[in-house]
Amino acid sequence: MNYILFDDHLHQQFLPLTYTRPISELRLGIHTLKEKWEHHLKASTSYKTEAYLASKYTEHLEDENVYINSRYLPSVALLAAIKNLKLGEALKHEDIVIAYLLTKEGSNDLSTFIGVQVDFDVDCIQTVTDLFSKNHSAIHSDFKLVTEGRTSQPIPDTVTCFNKEQIFIEEGAKLYNGTLNATEGPIYIGKNAEVMENSAIRGPFALCEQSTIKMGAKMYTGTTVGPHSKVGGEVSNSMILGYSNKGHDGFLGNSVIGEWCNLGADTNTSNLKNNYTTVKLWDHQNSRFKDTGLQFCGLIMGDHSKCSINMMFNTGTSVGVSANIFGSGFPRNFIPSFSWGGSQGTMTYKLEKVFEVAELVMQRRGIPLSEIDRGILEHIFMSTKTHRRD
Repeated sequence: MNYILFDDHLHQQFLPLTYTRPISELRLGIHTLKEKWEHHLKASTSYKTEAYLASKYTEHLEDENVYINSRYLPSVALLAAIKNLKLGEALKHEDIVIAYLLTKEGSNDLSTFIGVQVDFDVDCIQTVTDLFSKNHSAIHSDFKLVTEGRTSQPIPDTVTCFNKEQIFIEEGAKLYNGTLNATEGPIYIGKNAEVMENSAIRGPFALCEQSTIKMGAKMYTGTTVGPHSKVGGEVSNSMILGYSNKGHDGFLGNSVIGEWCNLGADTNTSNLKNNYTTVKLWDHQNSRFKDTGLQFCGLIMGDHSKCSINMMFNTGTSVGVSANIFGSGFPRNFIPSFSWGGSQGTMTYKLEKVFEVAELVMQRRGIPLSEIDRGILEHIFMSTKTHRRD
């Protein structure tokens, strides 16, 4: 059977991260949503996403195709229900379509499908803040999948461990000394990753392939450092999707950082308001601030954005794609994509300069900035123009 992960109408709830990727390429726990589904399905998947992303994230069609809502997390029960679908049926969770079976020539008009309600609990992500608020449990789930039937590489005697059975070290990973405390949840250290000297890590925590924890870092529960990233300082309950750096001291809490981002030395995020009330965050779909219902919420940063040294981000700040933020004081809580500036105001970050910097940054990881990538960034630049003031 052929499987396709589709983005539904709630994809805008994950902006600015879904400006540059389908929902299924978001990371939660150790794996992306796509990787989770492929592990359970034991099959590859393709994408049904926004038109301007389709040239990079393509849809592969066969005679019969099962479409699965990207926002839902796989489980044994859900997988069985999906595999029992018949042509013309749509598996639903209340009013939301989870999956449907369609022929290559069939119509995607879901109103014509017979609804089949799930009669068991299902889990899904609904907003961008779920990427950190659900990350504790996601690391637990992924850890079981990744480590089942496998043996961890030896943990060096110089590393102090608590609840060693819940610590897994992949091949090629390097650890020297420091503390791994898995009493509250598992700790996963990925292939060829490095934990430098005197670091303290408290699980649940995941360090993905080829990533580095810098010397003396403090990593708290519910944190994932995606592949090919370098992270130092103090990080709590945050998601770094991958290919991004926070290499120095400074606090990052209850935050989500996209790919190809860089946080300058001593960058700090506030994740709790002085009056302890719930945090509002920019709603990209409705162009206004919306109450998250969360007491703790820090920084949401889209791909290719950067900030200078000593930056201070207020509670519930949303930064778009390819923004460059610098200067003293707190910048606005909403920084549009392709902004250049800080608390004293911003101007448009010119597209040719965006391409120039992105190419240099990606070359350092041996990845080219393709014409498709340029086209995606150009589309985002034009579609977010009304958010910028100059």
